[in-house]
Amino acid sequence: MDLHRSRLSLGFGAVVLAFGFFVLLCVRSDGTFRLIGSLVLGGLSLLTGGMYLFDGLRPFRFRITFDGLTVRTAGLNRFVPWTEIDHLVLDQPPPVLTGNKRPSPVLLLVPAGGSTIDLPLAHRSPLDDRSCLVLLELDDVREKPDEVAAALARYGGSRFTDYRQVIRQRFDSPDFSFGLRGYDPAVVNALIRKGQEALDSNDMMRRFEAMAEIERSRDKLPAAARGYDRAQVDAFLADLATALARWKDDEGDAG
Repeated sequence: MDLHRSRLSLGFGAVVLAFGFFVLLCVRSDGTFRLIGSLVLGGLSLLTGGMYLFDGLRPFRFRITFDGLTVRTAGLNRFVPWTEIDHLVLDQPPPVLTGNKRPSPVLLLVPAGGSTIDLPLAHRSPLDDRSCLVLLELDDVREKPDEVAAALARYGGSRFTDYRQVIRQRFDSPDFSFGLRGYDPAVVNALIRKGQEALDSNDMMRRFEAMAEIERSRDKLPAAARGYDRAQVDAFLADLATALARWKDDEGDAG
């Protein structure tokens, strides 16, 4: 399967570049501050548009086959056999800023022992915290993340993990044991449902609020004559709060 670079950056870059030229062509010398402001705005627009155009025109190649990956991205420009890849992880970073747009899903590569990939491994795999590199941001390609995941699962087999599915399955259907004086199931279910919905949302503040509510409630959950096992619920809520708080780690890494 061949992936194809998205051309959205080309269109955006062309518009910004044209705007920069327009501003500079319309510069008038009827005021020092207005002149300086127009020059600065036009120059920044030309710089920004040029950067987007350059990014959109950079050589790109990404082919997934039974033999391995042929890539021209992320500092690599060669064929990478599966024997050099210990694991590929498709992750969806949580929001790190307010707004409705999610960060791009990323494909992370953990090199195998003896691999000749000598690029800096500046990231950590969410699967097992091993060092890895960002091989691809999926917003940069036309194919949908699910299409890429299906191809990687087909050709990479056990070397590929769709971590998005791992997160969903981990918190989708908890199965708690019942016992005397356990936690009230109705209260626990409502708390977990709010955390699950926040986990799937695009809103950082909604994640933070759900995480904070879980932290506040963990020591105050009411008991029931026949309720959920306390130790199991405590462990589950701790893991759910950690997943909701992952944006903090991303924000710290970005800084």
